[in-house]
Amino acid sequence: MVSTIVVQLKLTPSPEQAAALEATLHTVNEQANRVSRIAHSEGAHRNYALRKLVYADVRAAGVGSQAAQHVVKKVADAYTTFKANLKAGNYGKPGSKRRKRVEEKPIVFRSDAAQPYDQRNLSFCVDARTISLWTVRGRLKDVPFACSPDAAKALGEHKRGESDLLYRDGVWFLSVTLTVPDDEEYDPEGFLGVDLGIVNIATTSDGRVMAGRKLNRYRGRQQRLRQKLQAKGTTSAKRVLKRQRRRESRVAKDANHCISKRIVAEAERTSRGIALEDLSGIRQRVRLRKPQRVTLHSWAFAQLGSFIVYKARRAGVPVVFVDPAYTSQTCSWCDHREKGNRISQDSFVCRSCGVVAHADRNASRNIAHRGGVVWNAGRKSHVPPGS
Repeated sequence: MVSTIVVQLKLTPSPEQAAALEATLHTVNEQANRVSRIAHSEGAHRNYALRKLVYADVRAAGVGSQAAQHVVKKVADAYTTFKANLKAGNYGKPGSKRRKRVEEKPIVFRSDAAQPYDQRNLSFCVDARTISLWTVRGRLKDVPFACSPDAAKALGEHKRGESDLLYRDGVWFLSVTLTVPDDEEYDPEGFLGVDLGIVNIATTSDGRVMAGRKLNRYRGRQQRLRQKLQAKGTTSAKRVLKRQRRRESRVAKDANHCISKRIVAEAERTSRGIALEDLSGIRQRVRLRKPQRVTLHSWAFAQLGSFIVYKARRAGVPVVFVDPAYTSQTCSWCDHREKGNRISQDSFVCRSCGVVAHADRNASRNIAHRGGVVWNAGRKSHVPPGS
């Protein structure tokens, strides 16, 4: 088994190199918008069909052969995502005004939207910390980049896949996809249950609470700042809003990385697997008041779960997902389920056996128990009949 990780490099080009990169992004995205208009008018959304219509014209505009194929593929992928969003109802119900408005227009790419590269038009010199890549002004050599020692080590040791050239807030980046082999998955000696939440970001069945007070206070300050800037509505206020949004996302991502690393390390140290709640569709299922909805929708449930999964796979730690229903109302000691057991955000008191526990710790113990049941059920399903 292998995992795919993304390493981000910060490019530090000279003014001449930066001008060539800027011209390249402008050209390929201009062509992507032209291809998108043709795809929309002709109804040709698949890569091969679209390439037959537009490839020659994209090449004639000065785009290299490999880059031209990436332009066409980028447009085709965008329409695939667009159709998936339509099917999921993210643009409204069929026949709604919003959906009609979206369907009537072709997809538009920003002039600085990311452009994919592969091994044919991008090469690395990891020791010298430089790259060489295609641009509309010819091959650009010896473009310096900076990254962490761990990222440089991974870049040199693992197979490199597709990369994306990005321009964000005046800085050039290259996101490189790496294929990393996973450790062999071991047979777990029990499961570490993890209850995910908003007040306490993660609580394990061992009783370890990873509180989100600091992060929640920061997000509260950011929310109040957004409200002030949105009310102001000036150009400079919108610019600050964009910068603050990215900053908050980076802070939350760093917190999720740290939490997931600690959870996986604890499971690996004790030779256990990890049991997580299946929280898919939680935003549609949960009914909350407006202030609570803001907090719920701004918290990266899926991101933390995906971080735990990919770090666990690399370490060979088994991960299972369980049904989260009633984990907060069920006693993990006697299995008595009652809504009144959960008396507050933090407190759980069983009406049957009288046990008193932290509510999130109780829920995480239930998740751990269900993880063992799911694992054993899956293992039994692979046993040949009659064994």
